[in-house]
Amino acid sequence: MNDFAADEWRRATASLRAARSLIHIDADSAASRAYYAAFHAVSALFALRGQSFLRAAVRRDWVKPRDWDKELRRSYDYLVDLRETGDYGGASHASQEDAEEAVRKANLVLEAVRRASPQAFPETDAPC
Repeated sequence: MNDFAADEWRRATASLRAARSLIHIDADSAASRAYYAAFHAVSALFALRGQSFLRAAVRRDWVKPRDWDKELRRSYDYLVDLRETGDYGGASHASQEDAEEAVRKANLVLEAVRRASPQAFPETDAPC
């Protein structure tokens, strides 16, 4: 595995741990960290394959095609939308329940990435 892919995977797993720890403290921050866990996991997979990562590329090259089922596509979209609410929502905020769901969905994304290249990406912590 290249150094960038390994670093992105470390960021993904660290972000997922942070999201879990923030659920009961700050749901907006937990939602944001859950999104970034998924973002870094997919970035790691792209880097492993020698590709660059942008949100549009994820939807075009990874999320829309047969690589991900409908639940994973919806999970990724949920994370993007909730991260935007948590970071830029003004009067709108992520609830604790939203944050818990975001962590669950981020875990699904990380596990899908890990399954796509199990030799490169070690297992995450116990799922939520």
